[in-house]
Amino acid sequence: MNKKKLKILLSLFALNSITLYLYFSSHPDHFRHNFPKNHYITTGNRLSSSENHPNLHSSVVSQSKPWPILPSYLPWSQNPNVGWRSCEGYFGNGFTRKIDLLKTSPEIHRKFGENRDSGGGGGWFRCFFSETLQSSICEGGVIRMNPEKILMSKGGEKLEKVIGRGEEEELPIFENGAFEIEVNERTKIGKKLADENFLNKYLPEGAISKHTMRDLIDSIRLVGANDFHCSEWIEEPSLLITRFEYANLFHTVTDWYSAYAASRVTGLPSRPHLVFVDGHCETQLEETWRALFSSLTYAKNFSGPVCFRHAILSPLGYETALFKGLSESIDCIGAPAHDLWKNPNDRKTARLSEFGEMIRAAFGFPVDRQNIPRTVTGPNVLFVRREDYLAHPRHGGKVQSRLSNEQEVFDSIKSWSLNHTECKLNVINGLFAHMSMKEQVRAIQDASVIIGAHGAGLTHIVSAAPKAVILEIISSEYRRPHFALIAHWKGLEYHPIDLEGSYADPPVVIDKLSSILRSLGC
Repeated sequence: MNKKKLKILLSLFALNSITLYLYFSSHPDHFRHNFPKNHYITTGNRLSSSENHPNLHSSVVSQSKPWPILPSYLPWSQNPNVGWRSCEGYFGNGFTRKIDLLKTSPEIHRKFGENRDSGGGGGWFRCFFSETLQSSICEGGVIRMNPEKILMSKGGEKLEKVIGRGEEEELPIFENGAFEIEVNERTKIGKKLADENFLNKYLPEGAISKHTMRDLIDSIRLVGANDFHCSEWIEEPSLLITRFEYANLFHTVTDWYSAYAASRVTGLPSRPHLVFVDGHCETQLEETWRALFSSLTYAKNFSGPVCFRHAILSPLGYETALFKGLSESIDCIGAPAHDLWKNPNDRKTARLSEFGEMIRAAFGFPVDRQNIPRTVTGPNVLFVRREDYLAHPRHGGKVQSRLSNEQEVFDSIKSWSLNHTECKLNVINGLFAHMSMKEQVRAIQDASVIIGAHGAGLTHIVSAAPKAVILEIISSEYRRPHFALIAHWKGLEYHPIDLEGSYADPPVVIDKLSSILRSLGC
């Protein structure tokens, strides 16, 4: 191992050590007290008592996945000097205003620490607000979720079993007391955690007609220790997430990013567990949710009141820069993390590259590639296809065509590549609707050039290699900036082909592709 690589590894180790220190120092009281008699450990999607695992003698048994080492990682520690509408404000830790709604003290913990059947001293809750994104990341401890007070379908069913189910059945309605926090101060018992003034200031609805995170916090009631009973405890940090457009890759990527950012902003020492507080059915995209985080379950899958030692509320995907950039100008350019470490720049970011590396690492793929991806025989040209498939219970199985002669264009590129004399080309037929998520990410990361008509599948370019080139074919009806923006924010080379209608002339596409390949030395 050369000195440069050793230096990078030591730097990354130091950063991870700092992250661990910041997390435990910012949650000093929430790990001191004794745990309940029936201490539960998370094992996949189910919870099992440590009494059934005699070899587990530690007071806290970790089943969480560790964070991988990411070349583009930069510290997420809170910095009050992050500028309004700066790139870090949009994509990183711009959540600089901390609001404590409920505090606990060491004195309360010492007084109530022997109450092993409850939280042992009361709960806590706080939010971090971003002026840039106008949203909050919230977290708390000793929180009880009462699934019977969340009105929605069960969730996690096979798609074929819920065909025709309405979306309104799948989104949660929170009754009062759907969530509760234990308190030991009598003056607080029976009250709401947050008033309308707090909700309007730190969880504004904006253009979102149903703000589920706001509604969840609005449902939280404060209860005394005598009324705080749990059928199960989850000791490790858990993300509570409500999804809306859960079957669409672009919108799901915004949810992934929000969940990742929430995990980093709150300084979690390892990857959290997930609880979907929605009633959506199972989709192909859950494969990536499971890869990214430690475990996954649905709120309605719990048989009774479940208590969280540490719960984190992830903002809606609509509140991320990935979505906000569609309607407001976010002038940020992707840049290498090591450059920004040496020379910070408010107009540059490495956060999307870091996130893309996180997705690749979650599937076990290497993340240290700096050059143009090439196979033994030559560069890969990936054509991302749009196919018919059944996406959700209200979907007819037909996708809207964005390129009327897609097959003709693909066949033409394939034929042309066979006679390409400058170098051997591997043209990949990206039939993503019939590939696992891991296979899709593998195809993206191995591609030197990624071609496709405007469509959600191109959102995968968040995981593209640093030197990949994007060629988007855009019909006149779908001139939208989604993928030009992602490429810009990642620092990827991007080329559009704007069509007058939905028909692409194959020679025009091939000419553009040929020019790109020449620039890559092929």
